[in-house]
Order: sequence, then structure tokens, then C-alpha cells
Amino acid sequence: MPSMSKRGRGRRTINEINMVPFIDVMLVLLIIFMVTAPLITPSMINLPTVGKADRAPDRFVQVLIDKDAQLQVKDGTANTPAQNTTKDRLVERVRQLQGTPSADGKTAPVIIVADKTLTYETVIGVMDQLQKAGIERVGLSVQTSR
Repeated sequence: MPSMSKRGRGRRTINEINMVPFIDVMLVLLIIFMVTAPLITPSMINLPTVGKADRAPDRFVQVLIDKDAQLQVKDGTANTPAQNTTKDRLVERVRQLQGTPSADGKTAPVIIVADKTLTYETVIGVMDQLQKAGIERVGLSVQTSR
């Protein structure tokens, strides 16, 4: 048996994953995040403040949005009840209640009064619809905390 081959001897395959390069990369990333974290300053958000007018306007139109996103429109200065309207007829109804512009060319402002459980998207959608139709003086009614 002089010509026996060396089958069993030689390189054996390793069945384990080498974790050392993985740990090295993770430690380098950890160090990079620890060094850069203090350099990142948190951004400040300037929230809008509630302004208070000197006096209430003589004429204004209220757009009421209830918790079910149903729209109602009413003359803010009159004691008449609010009238239901659809989103399609909202602009037409607001223009009727605004009437003709005053001597200085300004129309009655529109105040949106919304239920607090509504999504922001619903309220801004109504405001956007009014502004796209050319109604310039649109505002939100705000209830201050007690």
C-alpha cells in the first residue's frame, strides 16, 4: 500500500460564522453615533400663537364642522340657526352670506369652528377649499384652555 491517498487529511471546512468582523463594524458604528449625537441639535418648532383682535368684526360667517364632518353655515352676527350644506355647495353658500363687499372692499371674514375630535386634515381641507375659491379672510376659532 505504498500509494495511499491522503483523503482524510487536508483542509477542513469551518461550519461556524466568523463574528469578529461583524463585531468590529458594530463597534465602529457605535463610536460614530456616540461622537455625532451631541453635535445634532434638536430643531425648534415655532407653533402659531393665538392673537386677539381689538374688537370682534361687525359681520362674519361661521362654518361649523361637527364630529361627523357634517358642514353647517350661518351668519355669525344674526341669531338664525345654522343651515346644513355639502362640501360642493360650501363656497356658494359662504359667498351668499358674505354679501357685497363693504366700502373699503373687504368682505365679511369666514371663521371655521370645528369639533375637537376631528382630524386636522378635515379642517384644513375646508379651509383650503375656501381659499382656493378666492375667499381671502378665512380663520379658525380657538377655544382657550380654562
